[in-house]
Amino acid sequence: MLKTQKSKTELATFGAGCFWHVEEAFRTLKGVTKTEAGYMGGEMKKPSYKDVCTDRTGHVEVLQLEYDPKIISYEKLLEIFWKIHDPTTPNRQGYDIGSQYRSVIFYHSEEQKKIADKSKEKLTKIGVFGDPIVTEIIKTGKFWKAEDYHQKYLMKRGLKSCEV
Repeated sequence: MLKTQKSKTELATFGAGCFWHVEEAFRTLKGVTKTEAGYMGGEMKKPSYKDVCTDRTGHVEVLQLEYDPKIISYEKLLEIFWKIHDPTTPNRQGYDIGSQYRSVIFYHSEEQKKIADKSKEKLTKIGVFGDPIVTEIIKTGKFWKAEDYHQKYLMKRGLKSCEV
């Protein structure tokens, strides 16, 4: 009997506004094997949604996803990241205002950092957004999983987006 080699998965973490819509944009992509909404980037240990919403913890609402790079590339994940939010508005996405909604790529390896930097530089050079890109590219920190009711929030409600 032949053994099949299981693909090795990698992590990617993005902050692009409310984590509900970020998760919905990525969770059904072929090659994405797991998604979790959570918080990253702040100093407080075990922050809650209520804590993060005070805009005083330094955390960002993020989606951390596990993906198979043999099926979907980090470059493709970044393409989607850039398309699902406005990376030119500091501390705001639509009606959501606060530093927890800032645009940020948390990289898990130097290779991811290199790819993210190159992607941002390319978009800046061609001026695709018109305004300067304010997206931060930061080394990953401690990921705090959000409360259960935030996980797959839109899917559980049969919604594709937060917009009315």
